[in-house]
Amino acid sequence: MNLHLTIGFLPLVDACLPILAHEHGFAEEEKLTLDFVRDVSWATVLDRLLYAHTDAAHLIAPLTIATTLGRGRPAQPLATPFVLGLNGNAITFGLDLAIQLGLGDALPDPAELGTKLRALATTRREAGRQLRFGVVHRYSSHNYKLRYWLAACGIVPDRDVEITTVAPPFIADALAGGEIDGACVGEPWNSVCVERGVGVIGLATAQIWRRGVEKVLAFRASTLEEKRAEAEALIRAMRKAGEHFVREENWETNAAILARREYLDQDAALIMRAISDRLVLKKGHPAVYYSDFMFQHREAANFPWISQAQWLYSQMVRWDGLEYSDADARLAGAVFRPDVYRSALKGLGDSLPGASSKVEGSLSRPTPVGAQSGSIILGENTFFDGPSFDPDHIRAYLESLP
Repeated sequence: MNLHLTIGFLPLVDACLPILAHEHGFAEEEKLTLDFVRDVSWATVLDRLLYAHTDAAHLIAPLTIATTLGRGRPAQPLATPFVLGLNGNAITFGLDLAIQLGLGDALPDPAELGTKLRALATTRREAGRQLRFGVVHRYSSHNYKLRYWLAACGIVPDRDVEITTVAPPFIADALAGGEIDGACVGEPWNSVCVERGVGVIGLATAQIWRRGVEKVLAFRASTLEEKRAEAEALIRAMRKAGEHFVREENWETNAAILARREYLDQDAALIMRAISDRLVLKKGHPAVYYSDFMFQHREAANFPWISQAQWLYSQMVRWDGLEYSDADARLAGAVFRPDVYRSALKGLGDSLPGASSKVEGSLSRPTPVGAQSGSIILGENTFFDGPSFDPDHIRAYLESLP
């Protein structure tokens, strides 16, 4: 049986797993052929998926939920059976703002940086010139993590600072042109800003939420059922690709593959920074190591936890000014499909969690958790300001937030 999928993606390092599954022959081992369609914005990636120009997509996780709930367009159910990675984004500041904040030598404490930024944001707002930050889409984890950090530091998004949308490949241009003062974006685009001398990396999003969900593999729900065999084959191939990706001896090979014109079309040395967790924060400065800047394989990193989807829903309610709905929370959670993930890997010796949901942000140290197969130790997954998210008490969580 010949299996085939066409996958849409943006030129980001965290598109790596389906690409490397194809390039290293892991998909072929599953008798699966993959074709890729590169785009420049998340809106076009989504359009191709919804209009069946692609079968699946590398997609920002919140957009799968927004699309299913009908936020911004008629509702169309999507399904996510695989998380492509955790974190991997950073907040990069324009040069003038970076100088005022004292950035460039090390990644600062998020709360301390927030205190400095609050003072500058207040001064700018009172002068009638709000600071403006770019995010890659309204329904992106970039937007939600940036807003979460700002609000926890006493900076009110949309009042104290403006937040606008800029597609990842144009972030450096927007900073260079003075259109934005900073941006939250995935790699390699923070490093592109640094190398062009237009920005300084100030925070990793892993400092805001240590194990925050990021990109996912998305299908139309109907396509996932029609192409269930293909989807499960791809999950198996990507798990092998993830194991290959995280091994240090493979970093240079994988960076060279991702750098090719048909994929990221960037310098492999820039891509290596994210792969190796060694970021150059400011042009001409030595690299700074930050453990697990990108997280692609261990600790059930690819498992689609329903609680992660529901945290994203909680932020949608918070920032869109929606009324919380138990029904919508369930629908949001149902977008993530751990049943498909388990089905694809059952009996293969992979470690599978025993539960499908957990309290997010509750672990301050490595902790063993129940497993359906294998053994799993989950590492620290805290939010920088302390509170955890219990998916059984979303309304109370929302009421507790600033």
